[in-house]
Formats: sequence, structure tokens, C-alpha cells
Amino acid sequence: MNKRVIADEQVQLVDPRNRPCGSVSRATMRRLNCWHRATYIIVRNGKGEICVQERTSIKETHPGWFDLAAGGVVGAGEASRPAARRELFEELGIRGVELMSGGEFMFQEAGLNLYGSLYWVNYDGPLRLQPEEVAAVRWLPIPEALALEKATPDTRVALSKAVSLDHW
Repeated sequence: MNKRVIADEQVQLVDPRNRPCGSVSRATMRRLNCWHRATYIIVRNGKGEICVQERTSIKETHPGWFDLAAGGVVGAGEASRPAARRELFEELGIRGVELMSGGEFMFQEAGLNLYGSLYWVNYDGPLRLQPEEVAAVRWLPIPEALALEKATPDTRVALSKAVSLDHW
């Protein structure tokens, strides 16, 4: 997907209480710092390591930083679980896995206002990286992932929430 198509993508807007209230283009959502929904999928292998993605240099926010979760913005009219499945397949080529729910969280920092839906999957298979978004991946123990200086703030919060769950 090119930058123009991504900028024109319609995003589900929500109010500050997470109630749907329309849609706008991704570019407008970013420009106006609108409340929206996003998905976060922690990918864990059999060793207990998580898949950390290095963002490409062309990403609209935090280029070259590290994502501690797969995921992305929920499209207009899209539910969170299907959005999570879509993002997991688009970014890493993973499908046919059980998405385990970790609940929701609110994130508000530096003009980013969102409600995140947290999921995780256990996966030891091959990955197919989306070249526009993912430059490389590495598998890290959770403490090392959380210690990365250039981890995106929202995925750091998502992973911290996942770690705090009793059944993680």
C-alpha cells in the first residue's frame, strides 16, 4: 500500500468515552489528533520471547523505532477482532491462530488519542514481513523488549498491560 492510499484510508472515530462517532481519513485523524481505535497483538514464541518489529523509515510516526506489538488503526465500521486479524496478516503474514484477548486500554500522549484492543498469539511459524511497514524483526525476552530506548510509546503500554495480566 502506498502512502497516498494509507492517508486516504477511512478510520473509525470514537469520542473520549470510546463511543463510535463517525469516520475520517487517516490523514485527517492524525492532523486533528482525533480519538480512534487501534489493535495491538503481542506475538509470543515457544521460548516466551516476543516478536519486535523495526519500523521502516517511511512510517508516518516514529520511523525506524521498534513496535513491541503488531497492529494498527481500526477501519471505519470495522470491529477490533477482525481488524487485529487483518493487521497480523498484513504485517507478519500470520493467520489461522487463536487471538487471545487482553482487554482494552486508553492511550493519550503527544497528540495520539486512542482506545487500544489488546490481543496476543502464540506462534512459532514463518513470518512474511510487509515491506512498507516492517524493516526487520527480532525475538526478544519481554524485559529486553521493554528496555528498548526507541520502542513506540503505545506498544510499550500495550506490552506492559499484557505482562500485568495474571495469565500471561
